[in-house]
Amino acid sequence: MKTVAELLKLKAQKNQQVHTIGPDQMVVEALKLMAEKDVGALPVIENGAVVGVVSERDYARRVVLKGLSSIGTPVSAIMSAPVITVDRHKTVEACMGIMTDKHLRHLPVVEDGQLVGLLSIGDLVKEAIAEQASLIEQLEKYIRGE
Repeated sequence: MKTVAELLKLKAQKNQQVHTIGPDQMVVEALKLMAEKDVGALPVIENGAVVGVVSERDYARRVVLKGLSSIGTPVSAIMSAPVITVDRHKTVEACMGIMTDKHLRHLPVVEDGQLVGLLSIGDLVKEAIAEQASLIEQLEKYIRGE
């Protein structure tokens, strides 16, 4: 199975850049950034460290359902924290296990305290499907004697 480092290299160039937001910025700013960049979550960065993740799900559950204002509510009030991160050496399989066990949809990748990438459950599922397809193809060739 591939490692996180290998998976990050394979991501399309436009998906390699990680957009972030600060904990003191307003939720409306996070929503605008997510819409503009067509992403479902943003790592929350304070003093260079990942302190949380804010997602569309956080907005729906912690702003909309509670009747709060996205204009006057800081990201820190709705972000998911503490944040679970992985390093580049974890396998795709290990990341899928973490995301399944912790019910996460986004997993920040951190090296030496710095954010280097963000994996979505979609990234991991896409890779798992590709690996299974490759294994099936190899087995079919083996069975045919190729």
